[in-house]
Amino acid sequence: MLLSRTYRPSADLAPYIRRFYVFEAPLPDGAVVEDFLLAETAFIRCLLRGDWAAETAPGEWNTAGNIVFFGANSRPLRVRVKGGFAVTGFAIRPSGWSALFEQAHHHFTDKMLPFQDLWGDLADQLFAGVARGSDDEGQLRAMEHIIRKRIAALQKPAIDPQMALFEVIARTDSTMLVEDAAISVGLSVRQFERRCLASFGLTPKGVLRRSRFLDSATALRGFSSPTETELDALRYFDQSHMNREFRRYTGMTPRGFANAVTPLQAAGLKLREESRLED
Repeated sequence: MLLSRTYRPSADLAPYIRRFYVFEAPLPDGAVVEDFLLAETAFIRCLLRGDWAAETAPGEWNTAGNIVFFGANSRPLRVRVKGGFAVTGFAIRPSGWSALFEQAHHHFTDKMLPFQDLWGDLADQLFAGVARGSDDEGQLRAMEHIIRKRIAALQKPAIDPQMALFEVIARTDSTMLVEDAAISVGLSVRQFERRCLASFGLTPKGVLRRSRFLDSATALRGFSSPTETELDALRYFDQSHMNREFRRYTGMTPRGFANAVTPLQAAGLKLREESRLED
């Protein structure tokens, strides 16, 4: 059983951080869970307990230490957990990316790295603070303290307002055409693509395509209740198109995905829907 808890950031950090999260799984020592992640945003994971690895090349499973940075995913990232585990971390808003990182997000898409490679000593300080936290509140305070230090050190503009608008579009109207989305955020298509790669790590088309799939997957798993009109908009042109998209993002057919046991991915879908309804 996977136990998950999520928390909103403090008001001053809300432009940068989407959610803080705590995941725990009291699994038997011999249990092995293989699953996949399909993250819309970059996120940080502090591994407080357990054995967690990702498939970084076919058949090659690797870890990146006890505090890890994950770039947003354009394809599924296979992960494997052995025994029980406990992780704490946070998801980053694309529109706040530049206030926290020096390089454009597209350099890190589909990558898993030791967080120290990006934040240096602050990453170690963050993990130490989380490890000392006696409860969720203490861990959140530790993370927020280090995030504020990072923002102060970089002294970058707070957010990209056009990308903040596109975050809303991607989460509420995933079938919108790229040209229409560009008009909605007030950018040319070329400007839109450049800014989106820098903050989301993908092109606008890639963001919307992934979001449409996740909307469909969330409905298929029963975590959302779209109206008939909304469901009609999400439907693919034909079964072949739908099969192609599900294979791209899960490696499975829609039927196979509906019947698969994917506790980590399912938790991510549920968290995504809960966050969408609360925002």
